[in-house]
Amino acid sequence: MWELMIKGGPLMFLILLCSVIAFAVVIERLWHLWRAKINTKDFMEDIAETLKRNKIMLAIDKCNVMPGPIAEILKAGILKYDRPRSEIKEAVEDAGLHEVPRLEKNLGVLATIAHIAPLIGLLGTVTGMVRAFQVIEQKAVAMTPVNPGDLAGGIWEALITTVAGLAVAIPTYVAYNFLVTKVDGFVLEMEKSATDLVNILGTKRIEDEI
Repeated sequence: MWELMIKGGPLMFLILLCSVIAFAVVIERLWHLWRAKINTKDFMEDIAETLKRNKIMLAIDKCNVMPGPIAEILKAGILKYDRPRSEIKEAVEDAGLHEVPRLEKNLGVLATIAHIAPLIGLLGTVTGMVRAFQVIEQKAVAMTPVNPGDLAGGIWEALITTVAGLAVAIPTYVAYNFLVTKVDGFVLEMEKSATDLVNILGTKRIEDEI
């Protein structure tokens, strides 16, 4: 591996750095999303039943204990339980605006690496071919024959960096799309839970007034 790194030229170290960063981001995001995952249906039913019994503080405590963005959004709405429906909805939406960026954190880094890794490999290809043609030019000036071994260094650099760039970009792009899909699923669950909570609190308020 070290021999390939050396033969690939200095751009190989930049590609290696991209792979390390991408791997670290993927592991961190998977861990974060795994921790944030809950059984939304059961949790929502529990909160709804608690609110119907007028145990507001208990519902807030359950949201505090439960990890993840859905609990934070529900908590923001419950704290406004005695306010008009519009204020409850606004509180929930504001909480969502804070939680979504946390779910999407560092995904832009993955997208960037997936796009620039092949370009770095292409740059290595170009510089490798430049080296090969420089050797040909030097041999032509010196009026000496060009041997395959004289071009091997430049061709190595050209081929290895291209392969390395693609090897980093492809799994990074796959991981990026996978994580984006997971985040989109979280956002849909958040929106559904927020709507359900607004309806529950709105219905409860009407019943209390009656």
